[in-house]
Amino acid sequence: MESSTANKTVLVSYNGRTATLEFNRPEALNAMNETMLQEIVSALKEITVNDDIDVVILKGNGKAFSSGGDIKTMLAPNVESDFFSIMDTISELVTTLYFMPKLTISGIHGAAAGLGLSIALATDYIIAEPESKIAMNFIGIGLIPDGGGHFFLERRLGEVRAKELIWEGKIMGAREAFEKGLIHEIASETIDYAIETKLASWLSSPIQAMIKTKKILGEKNRPLLLKMLELEKNAQMKMRQTKDHKEGIKAFLEKRKPNFTGK
Repeated sequence: MESSTANKTVLVSYNGRTATLEFNRPEALNAMNETMLQEIVSALKEITVNDDIDVVILKGNGKAFSSGGDIKTMLAPNVESDFFSIMDTISELVTTLYFMPKLTISGIHGAAAGLGLSIALATDYIIAEPESKIAMNFIGIGLIPDGGGHFFLERRLGEVRAKELIWEGKIMGAREAFEKGLIHEIASETIDYAIETKLASWLSSPIQAMIKTKKILGEKNRPLLLKMLELEKNAQMKMRQTKDHKEGIKAFLEKRKPNFTGK
């Protein structure tokens, strides 16, 4: 087994026909800054062209899968070129993950929120520990889901239920997320054991036929996902300029309930 150096924000290891990509900012609950996003894209592209790999596992180091986008990035000066660069990286990450000719598993423990949840939803199978906290909680800081969140939620829940979940922004436990159809499995033992069990099942299956089905459905969905990502990018820029977003960030930092005014 080979692994990247510990100072990376993403750790990649290989074991037989499996690659594991581990988010590695545990001190920030694996919140995603620009460096981390770029390293995830690079790692996914490296795995994509490795013909020896059939299954990719996404995990988080430390106490969480990913708490979402790094709040410090949101506090950076509102320079359009920087913002659009980050959003383009997010789009590249999501499309690389969603369309890659491998089967993908997300193993969620702790928080999977905001962008972290969007990325998990881009994988083929999601397993969560019972105590996980799962949320599409952009609304709490006056933003909208990005990373294809609208696309993935609408596909899983339908338009009406997707809007409800986005607008509420509530934190769900694994049981509620499972009942809504957001995740596929609640780990009955450890998350690693659940992943290994699913992995063994897939690796003993005609996996190239499974991947071909994924590719066919993915190509059908490609135009809509790309359109959604573009719409999210432009809309998010507008949301960042609202008073409600600024109030949401301020309230988050001050650990209080925001006072939104619809402006």
